[in-house]
Amino acid sequence: MLNHDELLRARQSRIDEFHRLQPSRTALLVIDMQRGFLEAGAALEVPPGRAIIPNIQRLIEACRRQFIPVIFTQFVYETAIPCLRGDPFGPEHLPARPGEPTGFGRPSGNCLVGSDTGPGSNSAEIVPELAPRPDELVIRGHTYDKFYGTPLDLALRSRDIRSLLVMGVVTDICVNCTVLAAANRDYRVTAVTDGVATLWPELQQACFAIWRRKFARLRTTAEVIAEISVATR
Repeated sequence: MLNHDELLRARQSRIDEFHRLQPSRTALLVIDMQRGFLEAGAALEVPPGRAIIPNIQRLIEACRRQFIPVIFTQFVYETAIPCLRGDPFGPEHLPARPGEPTGFGRPSGNCLVGSDTGPGSNSAEIVPELAPRPDELVIRGHTYDKFYGTPLDLALRSRDIRSLLVMGVVTDICVNCTVLAAANRDYRVTAVTDGVATLWPELQQACFAIWRRKFARLRTTAEVIAEISVATR
């Protein structure tokens, strides 16, 4: 009879087998790599997010070479949809008040629809280093879960996608909600551990532990690139 550790290793081996990538049925999901979360001076700036840009660039290019679809998401806020993501959880997304200071914890127009989707560093635009190609899908959503209220699931199923690679920011919020939502829709999720970032290292590690247990396989950028390269030979 197998002991507890042996059972866990056997289960992990089974998970790895099921999640092995088939490039023809795989897509890369790049979550919320936006100026409003990455640029210096943004009200919701996440400096560690800038450090993962090179890894995301590498995997995007590897996927494009293998004809694996690359899909981008944007979080946006709209005053016509006054959901909790603005008040009370995200006051930074609310329109800036004339004459009042802006920044973290204050209305700042971060990723706000209208006025070019937010002024300057608070724009919802994807950072130039990761600019989508004209033929690549960009999903705009008003919630942390990129499936909720968007055509993402339809876009994936219409291409017969079975496996998802997930990268982006922030690990414990939009990335986490989307990983769980994908797993609950029975996609085989691979979270790219050096391609996600948040402000709090302890929350990053907590998400990894939760995902590994029930929701996703964990791999590095290099491991994913090696796997898709071998699979297409």
